[in-house]
Amino acid sequence: MGSERMKSTAAATRKAQPAASKKQGKAARPASKVHPIVIYPFKQPGDYADLQALYQLVERLDAERNLYARPITVLDRKTHYALNGDKTFHNFRREVVARHSDILDAWCVDTCQMWYSGLGLAFEKGGKDDVYWLIPGDFNYGTTVGREVLGHLHDLPEIILELEQDLCIGEISADHNNPKQLIDTYGTFALLYNWFPAEAAEIRQFTERPRSEFFAVRHDFLRQVLGQRWYAYEQTVVMLLQAVFTRKRISRFFVGNISDLPEGRETVASALQQVERTERVLKTLWCERNHTKSGWLHEYRLLETQSEQVRRAALNIFQHLLD
Repeated sequence: MGSERMKSTAAATRKAQPAASKKQGKAARPASKVHPIVIYPFKQPGDYADLQALYQLVERLDAERNLYARPITVLDRKTHYALNGDKTFHNFRREVVARHSDILDAWCVDTCQMWYSGLGLAFEKGGKDDVYWLIPGDFNYGTTVGREVLGHLHDLPEIILELEQDLCIGEISADHNNPKQLIDTYGTFALLYNWFPAEAAEIRQFTERPRSEFFAVRHDFLRQVLGQRWYAYEQTVVMLLQAVFTRKRISRFFVGNISDLPEGRETVASALQQVERTERVLKTLWCERNHTKSGWLHEYRLLETQSEQVRRAALNIFQHLLD
C-alpha cells in the first residue's frame, strides 16, 4: 500500500484519542445516527452484574435518540432454549433487555453470525451517513475497570464521525503474557504475514487486536462487507483485510484492561482452535482472490506448507505458556 495513505491514516489514528474526548461528534453531524448492536452472551453467566452494568449503558443510549438509533440486542436461540424455565433470565430479558432494545432472536452458527444478523438489521434501518457500533456482551463490565470502560465506550463510534473514518477497532490493553496477546502475536499475525504479508504490515500500523469484538463501521463500508462472503469466525480480521484491499480509512480506540475470560485464563485447546479457525479463513480468502492467476496452485502449496509450520510453532508456545 502507498506510504502516503499509511501516514495519513496513522495520523488520524494518533488524533483519535484526544479528539474523541472532546465529544464534538453530536454537534458536528446531527443528521448521522449511531446504531448500537449488543451481542448477548452465548453462555448466560450465573451472575448478572456484568449484564446489569452493560444495560445501564444501553438504557442511556436508548434515551438519547438525537444521536442513537434504537439499540438492537442479538440473542441466539440456543441460549434462549438452554435457559427455558429460568425465571431470572426471562425476567431480565423482558424487564431490562426488551425495555431498552429491540431483541433479534436468531439461530446462529457462531458469534460472527450474530454480528452479521445484527449489523444487517441495523443497516436496513440506517442511512448513508450512519455508523454501526458493535458491543460484545460477555465482558466483565460489572468490575470497577469495566464500568470505566462503559463510561467512554461511546467514543468508539464518535471517532468514525469526527475523523471521518471507515472502520475503528477497539483495542483491549493486555501484557505480553495475556492469552489474547499470545494468540494474536504467534497465531493471527504470524498467519496474516504468511498469507497476506503487505496487508498484515499495514494492519499492524493500526491495531494489535485484529480479532477484536469491539468496532464501529461506517455505512458505506458496511454495505461493502455485508455484500461479500461473511465468515462464521474471525470476521474482524476479514474486515480489516477488506479495508486495506479497498483503501479504507482505519483507526483505533483504546478500550481498556477488560476481559471476557474467567480469571484471564485460556486453555491450550481453545487457543489452538482459534488459530486453526484463522488459518482456514485466510486460506479461503487467499484462494478467492488468487485462484484465477497463473501458477496460483503452486504458490498456494508453498504458503500452505509455511502456514502449517506457523501453526505448529504456535502450538508449542501455547503448551509452554498456557498449560
